[in-house]
Amino acid sequence: MTKNLDKIGLSSIADNYQLFYIDLWGVVHNGVNLHDEAINVLKQISNKNKDYILLTNAPRPNNSVKKFLEKMGMEKEMRDHVFTSGEAALNYLKKNFLNKSFFHVGPPRDFDLFKDFEKDKLNDVAKSEYFLCTGLFDDHNKDLIFYKNLFEGHIKKKMVCTNPDLIVDRGTSRELCAGSVAMVFEKMGGKVEYFGKPYPEVYNQSIDNKDKKILSIGDNLNTDIKGANLQNYDSLIISSGIHKDEIKQFGIEKTAKSYETVCNFIQSELKW
Repeated sequence: MTKNLDKIGLSSIADNYQLFYIDLWGVVHNGVNLHDEAINVLKQISNKNKDYILLTNAPRPNNSVKKFLEKMGMEKEMRDHVFTSGEAALNYLKKNFLNKSFFHVGPPRDFDLFKDFEKDKLNDVAKSEYFLCTGLFDDHNKDLIFYKNLFEGHIKKKMVCTNPDLIVDRGTSRELCAGSVAMVFEKMGGKVEYFGKPYPEVYNQSIDNKDKKILSIGDNLNTDIKGANLQNYDSLIISSGIHKDEIKQFGIEKTAKSYETVCNFIQSELKW
């Protein structure tokens, strides 16, 4: 049974945990503005001398996201807790794919991810050794058929996907993410190496989490909550995020079950 924390707040259960994994987009901000109540939660967790990681499926290195949050007005002490799926992927690429040519699938704003090995980026799919997928091209950000045609005949190449999210809400608009492109590749028979929630690498790289009681907080059942379930962490779903319509119509129990997940707690917004 999922417990609703709207009336009693996160403070009612915070003492049960030593570490909090907190999603950024949809929980701490909406892509445009920071959420004041969520910022207060981060302050209160620090006041209790507990650890938290702002764990995000952003396909860029930590520093890129920190700069984005700085522009939003987040103070440095909080920004220092950021860990991205892009950072996890970057560590993997440097160890396993150095000097291998790749074709980048994604927008120019993600170029920071591979600036250390930009010489290996090719504009010819046929000559590249693997696909590095960080998102969708700006001029094909709604058309998944384009990517099916792009991958045709190149399914034997490996794909590294730096953001397993399928969709994200930016303000009031909904956008496709890298995970949607990777899904096209997989359905065609291709093999994808994913970095980010719900896969364990991003959790384990971010902090020493061994033997800690952990609560994972997010708005995405496919990534935040599924990741918590797979890692045996407790979970808190923020119901005002990408599943808001489903939760409103069917309730959290039925909605979570449809994604093969279990949520321990629910809040309409992250609030202390």
